[in-house]
Amino acid sequence: MDLFHRMPLAERLRPHERSHFAGQVELIDRLFSLPLHSLVLSGPPGCGKTTLARLLARHSQHPFVELSAVSSGVKEIRAATAGSRKPVIFIDEFHRLSRVQQDALLPLVERGDCTLMGATTENPGIAISPALLSRLRLYTLQALSTAELVLVLRRARAEFPDLQLSPEAEQGLLHYAGGDARKLLVALELVASAPAAESKELELPDLALLLGTSVRAFERRGSGHYDTISALIKSIRGSDPDAALLYLALLIDGGEDPLFIARRLVILAAEDVGNAAPQATGMAVATLHALEKIGMPEGRIVLAQTVTFLSSCPKSNASYLGIDRALEAVRGRVVQVPQFLLSGGPLARKDAYLYPHDFKDAYVEQEYLPVDFRGTQFYFPTDHGQESRLKERLESLRRPGRNYNAGP
Repeated sequence: MDLFHRMPLAERLRPHERSHFAGQVELIDRLFSLPLHSLVLSGPPGCGKTTLARLLARHSQHPFVELSAVSSGVKEIRAATAGSRKPVIFIDEFHRLSRVQQDALLPLVERGDCTLMGATTENPGIAISPALLSRLRLYTLQALSTAELVLVLRRARAEFPDLQLSPEAEQGLLHYAGGDARKLLVALELVASAPAAESKELELPDLALLLGTSVRAFERRGSGHYDTISALIKSIRGSDPDAALLYLALLIDGGEDPLFIARRLVILAAEDVGNAAPQATGMAVATLHALEKIGMPEGRIVLAQTVTFLSSCPKSNASYLGIDRALEAVRGRVVQVPQFLLSGGPLARKDAYLYPHDFKDAYVEQEYLPVDFRGTQFYFPTDHGQESRLKERLESLRRPGRNYNAGP
């Protein structure tokens, strides 16, 4: 067997042409339309970060130097720029660079000695120093969709012409990958090398046995990655904690990233619960932080508590609708802030500002909206939960032209 065929399948099938790259279509079109520049590619495992960096370097015809943040020190980083031609330096696991290593990269990027590209699965805003991050463009890649994984699988199946998979097993393999092309190819290579694959068509239970985990054909039931999280969100919005727990269990059992679930719960708490139960957003944010600290499987308990709480809360999307109305109102317009609200400068008239705390109930009637927006109302509080009390107070104040007791 030659050296190429001894390489792992994921490496053998790594795209060398832009047309073979699966997913990230809009991002790829954007990057290939721009001049080569220093950047960080952030995204989940197996979404194509390293491959994309290689393709960009190949397209630019610059030398490509690949380093690892784990094994490369300052000496190796500086040595990579010693040649006469400006190289593309790609550093995998970029979030593992120490501050000393990051500081060593600063002058190289600043002087233009290299084009720096990094790949990370972590939040770049936390893992990378502000000084270095300010010199890099940040791009986020998404996990591959099922349709994109199908393209990868179809190409990979050509490597194993004798392998037989039932439609259920193939769908199960796609779900097992969870948007990770590398995970898909590693699993396929393992399955194809199993003795059982030589004598029969493999079924879903065979995959579970070979891969050592439960494998479900979610797509066959129409409940893939995004479908299942959608079902969870809609069940919580619909105040059904039992359905929400079922879909949460499907996500956890299917290997979904718990931080992805928690982030969606933070959004839902602000969007769908809002001021009807304002503590919900704080609870969802606390859940996200708790999962970062304790991980799984214990994190399932925290997720379950938050899911059932959000499901049982009164609901209001008034704040969410309010900001969208306000954004629509200011889009493309020049808004003149009233002079008495300005922070300072020659136009400010601080003497005209009435300090609310100097008055009874910390309220004094004065018009805060610009002239062009007088009487405009963006926020229409509901009668749900704690928001009803906010509505009562605002209605008692009755700002000119606004009726908080009326619907939108």
